[in-house]
Amino acid sequence: MTLVALCAAGAEKVLSNELRKLDGEPAIRIVDSGFGRVRFETDLAGIYRSLMALRSADRVLLEAAFFPAGDFDALFKGASAAPWEAYIPAGMGLRVSRVRVNRSRLAAVTSIQAVVHKAAAGRLCGKQGVERLPEQGPQAEIRVYVEKDSVSLLLDLSGEPLFRRGYRTEGGIAPLRETTAAAILLLSGWKRKFPLYDPFCGAGTILVEAAMYAWDMAPGIRRRFALSDLLVADRDIEEAVREELVKKINFERTIRIAGSDADGRSVAMAKSNAERAYDLACGRPPAKGARSVVRFPFLPDIRTLEAKDALPPQGEGGFEDSSGFIVTNPPYGRRLGDTAEAEKTYGEMAGLPRRFPGWKLAVISDNPGFESFFGSKASSCREITNGAFPAYFFQYDPGNRPGPLVPEGPGQRPGVPGQRSGR
Repeated sequence: MTLVALCAAGAEKVLSNELRKLDGEPAIRIVDSGFGRVRFETDLAGIYRSLMALRSADRVLLEAAFFPAGDFDALFKGASAAPWEAYIPAGMGLRVSRVRVNRSRLAAVTSIQAVVHKAAAGRLCGKQGVERLPEQGPQAEIRVYVEKDSVSLLLDLSGEPLFRRGYRTEGGIAPLRETTAAAILLLSGWKRKFPLYDPFCGAGTILVEAAMYAWDMAPGIRRRFALSDLLVADRDIEEAVREELVKKINFERTIRIAGSDADGRSVAMAKSNAERAYDLACGRPPAKGARSVVRFPFLPDIRTLEAKDALPPQGEGGFEDSSGFIVTNPPYGRRLGDTAEAEKTYGEMAGLPRRFPGWKLAVISDNPGFESFFGSKASSCREITNGAFPAYFFQYDPGNRPGPLVPEGPGQRPGVPGQRSGR
């Protein structure tokens, strides 16, 4: 079967690499990738594996049909020919939840939505011998992508978005989406053998995603998927894949994952989220609200601390004399405080490379001029989305310390992606 996995725009390469590394036979084959999505082929076990184990995917969808359509007659004909009755059971309705159009003669989104719904519902009614589909109760969700006059009709297999892992009952003021946090961890090059520190941990999303990666915990291992309600579902295959992934979870490894935040409530929330992730890994339902967290060596070490005072933890299990990774999501001026306050914070971050010598720094920010306030050009930079927000992912190699920035040409503001060669 052909599937489409959705991800943050800018994380397509990470997602493709994840798909290639998923275990199982036959191996997953990447077909192509586009803006925020990767098409691939696999069998049913591979579908369950992708739903449970992918860290950077927001959704996984089944491609029910792919055909050329330069007008609405061709769209209706193609949507009517899709084998909806092979996927959607009797008694289930359907809705066209999303339409995206790019460089195509078909451009009217609401009309595309109506035509696809009429064609799919008409075929289902004819095959199932009913006059109309239920409008209440379970609904199959269809997405339509039209690009260069080619139409892809996609059936959602995820249900709840895959970034809803289940460990974060409270998101904090400005949460980083879980799948975006996982994507930037993978983009940074961090591996579990290296220390990791987040000086603006907030609700702890980066730290918890890193811990689950270190445990070899598939992030969707305990959740339910919309696939379970469709005709192609197979409970035996689902449970076999789940059992296979559960056996991989390992708490015996030494992990050096730590973080801090100036806000004590955020720190308490981060600690609770970490233990809820541990509950999920152990097969326990995660409790809601703040918790009195017991410190375990396999959980991140999270403390209340100003970022300007952050240092590599010392003592047993500490990070001294080690190179490592700082991966962080500092406050955004648009959502936390004001822009001037956020820019001041970026300037104060210039002390991190001196206090963490030999460490790599990776920062996601919505401010394209972050480098100007930080005081140094990044070693690399890419655009990546965090939900609906455009953001920029800056990476600084060890030794790339803040210093004066000089504009590169007339009218150019230093630190803005897209103005320098090689970005």
